[in-house]
Amino acid sequence: MGSLLQILLALFISVIGALYLLGSFRRRRAGEPPLDKGPIPWFGHVLEFRKDTAKFLQRMKDKHGDIFTVQLGGFYFHFITDPLSFGSVVKEARTKLDFTKFAEQLVARVFGYNSMEIEHKVLQASSTKHLMGDGLVVMTQAMMSNLQNLMLHSVGSGDDKQWQETGLFTYSYNIVFRAGYLALFGNESVKSTGTLDKAKEIDRQHSDELFKEFRKYDQLFPNLAYGVLGPSEKMEAERLKRLFWSTLSVQKMRSRDNISLWVSDQQQVRDEQGMQEFMQDRFMFLLLWASQGNTGPAAFWLLLYLMKHPDAMNAVKKEVEEILRETGQEVKRGGPLIELTRDMLLKTPILDSAVEETLRLTAAPVLTRAVLQDMTINMASGQEYKIRKGDRVAVFPYIAVQVDPEVYPDPYTFKYDRFLTPDGNKKTDFYKGGKKLKYYNMPWGAGTTMCPGRFFATNELKQFLFLMLSYFDFELKNPNEEIPGFGVFWGP
Repeated sequence: MGSLLQILLALFISVIGALYLLGSFRRRRAGEPPLDKGPIPWFGHVLEFRKDTAKFLQRMKDKHGDIFTVQLGGFYFHFITDPLSFGSVVKEARTKLDFTKFAEQLVARVFGYNSMEIEHKVLQASSTKHLMGDGLVVMTQAMMSNLQNLMLHSVGSGDDKQWQETGLFTYSYNIVFRAGYLALFGNESVKSTGTLDKAKEIDRQHSDELFKEFRKYDQLFPNLAYGVLGPSEKMEAERLKRLFWSTLSVQKMRSRDNISLWVSDQQQVRDEQGMQEFMQDRFMFLLLWASQGNTGPAAFWLLLYLMKHPDAMNAVKKEVEEILRETGQEVKRGGPLIELTRDMLLKTPILDSAVEETLRLTAAPVLTRAVLQDMTINMASGQEYKIRKGDRVAVFPYIAVQVDPEVYPDPYTFKYDRFLTPDGNKKTDFYKGGKKLKYYNMPWGAGTTMCPGRFFATNELKQFLFLMLSYFDFELKNPNEEIPGFGVFWGP
């Protein structure tokens, strides 16, 4: 009888301990944001959050106000939904709020990669050197060369006059992903193939096969990030990870031509830091996803919105044609292929506005920071809220500002010139409650963690669109079909 009592007591203690670890006993303390733990211990609201992030967070905002706490997959997230208060997150010292800790956990789970201590510093330095300024000139040329190979290799063959039917999303994502991959990770070696034409053909075949596998992983990514994959999905995710670790391995990269300095520098630093080669292979997969996971879908949205709005399409096409005339280039049968330089892409205010409007409507990153010590969040209203060490602080600009009708009248309508002033310059004056917003559109994140590859990504979009408008006639098969919904991703 005594031993049975001891077993029951131990079982009771285990249950209580498990419930404690699952967060079941957490209570809101004085001075903390409103707490909404959700229906399932540990998981909290993760299923509803995963199903429709915007709808869920809007419901929480309507219920709790501009700041609230929800449980998602074992962590407590404090969401700030007042854009005038975003500076409390973006400008806070990294000793209190740090994206690195959150990112390390995410990439370890999703890519199997263990970060270096100097990870963020190395990535920022290399990206600034090779994806901005003069480095961007080289990357723009590499992207142009690979886009021409993928999109224009059959121009003049006689087949280019035949109408072809394909899915707009798949086509846009396919082309931009493959060209970006080849521009960053290099081309098939001419030495191994004998001729440049054969090397280009292999690039087209190899990159297409890789894209198909990447899309499989891309579709698993959200559930993988949230930790809710089923058994068969876990097996497929592991298969795909091994495939990309092998394809992008350091050993295989050494046999390729034209590898970008951005990629080779990253590998060299990790080698010098003593990182094992298998872990470097995993980092290369992370680089591929980070650089190409969102650009292809953005190209789809941009092209779709322009096709849905003839006035926007005409304005952008006119700008494209004018830039080509200024540089003495034209598209003609048997003539040289057009070249787009970084400087040419700096002279497109109308296209830039259309890109920014597209990202406003479709880019929905969850910008997250890990709380490294007990602290206080100061809201623009003057209210202060206490935040616990170990929690997460997050902002979701999509509902907080990007579709706020006070900031953007008629917010769900695509207006290609929304980010243009009457004299054709970039517009940056947007207001909330009579106050000018500093963070009025945040597709690339904000502060020191703003996406370092944003200029290269923007150029990828613009180069793709330039070639589409210059070389192809295209139209929607079902022009009255409704525009589909979009997804959410964890961002910097």
